[in-house]
Amino acid sequence: MKHRWLRGLYHWAYQFGWDGLRWLQAWRGLPAFLRNRARFKRQWKRTPSPFAWGKLRPCPADRFADAGQARGHYFHQDLWAAQRLFANQPDQHVDAGSRVDGFVAHVASFRELEVWDLRPQPGPLPRNLRFRRQDLTQRPWPLNGYCGSLSCLSVLEHLGLGRYGDAVDPEAYLAGWENLHAALKPGGRLYFSVPIGPGRIEFDAHRVFDLSYLLPLIEEKYLVEALAYVNDEGDLVEPAGRDQGAERASFGCWFGCGLFVLKKK
Repeated sequence: MKHRWLRGLYHWAYQFGWDGLRWLQAWRGLPAFLRNRARFKRQWKRTPSPFAWGKLRPCPADRFADAGQARGHYFHQDLWAAQRLFANQPDQHVDAGSRVDGFVAHVASFRELEVWDLRPQPGPLPRNLRFRRQDLTQRPWPLNGYCGSLSCLSVLEHLGLGRYGDAVDPEAYLAGWENLHAALKPGGRLYFSVPIGPGRIEFDAHRVFDLSYLLPLIEEKYLVEALAYVNDEGDLVEPAGRDQGAERASFGCWFGCGLFVLKKK
């Protein structure tokens, strides 16, 4: 509980423009930055160099960074889903609202895909991407039976909360869920993820889905071909055993990430 409180405090500070951890690391790294600058400039003056001395751009916090975090919801979900899409090699693939700089970029490295998003897409797109501005909660839904392969990663939990300029609606996630199903051809696959844990709304960030609520929604319309999850420590657990007790408890997660490959009945 203590760590959840601290994470909540950090989230509030970060959303309003103050990253406390990086601020502390920057001050901690300042003496090393000043020493290194003085030492480097003395050496630079004695050494012929094709580089002029430019403006200062200090990065004192970076000396405490590691080589990158191979953990967390987005890292695992993007890689996990892209690997499965690569293995299945559908003729056509559409992504509904997932991160362009994450999962979509992974997929675009090996195939073409179409991307749907409520928000505009500024600027030119890479060769393998096509963009359609599309509200996933639109009624009536205009794209029935549109594709045989569809992804929607960490999207459904945001619908109707207004965070991304969408209309506020407590049941918008259900409209999105129905429209995803309608967009798929019979037998098509949906690569899908949402946060899992005790069911709740953390306004206006997201919903968290209790698996005891989510799985009946899924199994009404789909066969579950693959199931994994990211636990509260940010580690991937795969495959997730189909144990009813564990599923009812959302695999013990408070804020995990459920990962699914679903086949439309």
